Amino acid sequence: MTTEGQQARHVAIIMDGNGRWAKRRHLPRVMGHRKGVEAVRELVRSLKDTSIECLTLYAFSSENWKRPEEEVDDLMNLMRKFIKSDLPEFIANDVKLHILGDWRSLASDIVDMLEDALERTSTGSRTLAVALNYGAQAEITQAARKAAAEGEITEEAIERHLFSAPLPPLDLLIRTSGEVRLSNFLLWQAAYAEMLFLDVLWPDFTPDHLKRALADFAERERRFGGR
Repeated sequence: MTTEGQQARHVAIIMDGNGRWAKRRHLPRVMGHRKGVEAVRELVRSLKDTSIECLTLYAFSSENWKRPEEEVDDLMNLMRKFIKSDLPEFIANDVKLHILGDWRSLASDIVDMLEDALERTSTGSRTLAVALNYGAQAEITQAARKAAAEGEITEEAIERHLFSAPLPPLDLLIRTSGEVRLSNFLLWQAAYAEMLFLDVLWPDFTPDHLKRALADFAERERRFGGR
């Protein structure tokens, strides 16, 4: 299938490079994470000027618990501050929050904040999906288990139980920092997504980088397994 001038409805980003950004500047890792949050904020503000209906961000993987306790605590505190400071802006800009992953296993106060944010943004027309305590292999396993409990395991049955079930099909997956791997992110959803690996650290990623990525996507030929 070939689509000229196609527009990406659903874009996902592996936000990589916060630590290296800080290290290059001889700063603590938490400063890289803070700068990364600013990049997220600017990107979300720019969505209204794009074709994107859903932006999915890999914020905290189930493997990130292996990081030093101090860094994990910093990340959780940044999450608290981000939700508190940016929720009013999400509501004002008609942005709907969606969470992927086992987020209910996070600290109880964060779970309460997320539940409140989900409820207060539920009528938004454009979606920001955030992967928290997320791992794609665990997601697929859980979806398959639920499908089996209902009867026959089919692709359609598994898809109904994925965290991304309410979202549009994934069109474009971007990873920053120059690394070329998926890191257990949206493995099922990325089956026929276009991919773009950028040699830019996440804190330096701007709305202009996203616009260029969308322009690159528009020029690609998507065959979905056909010729």
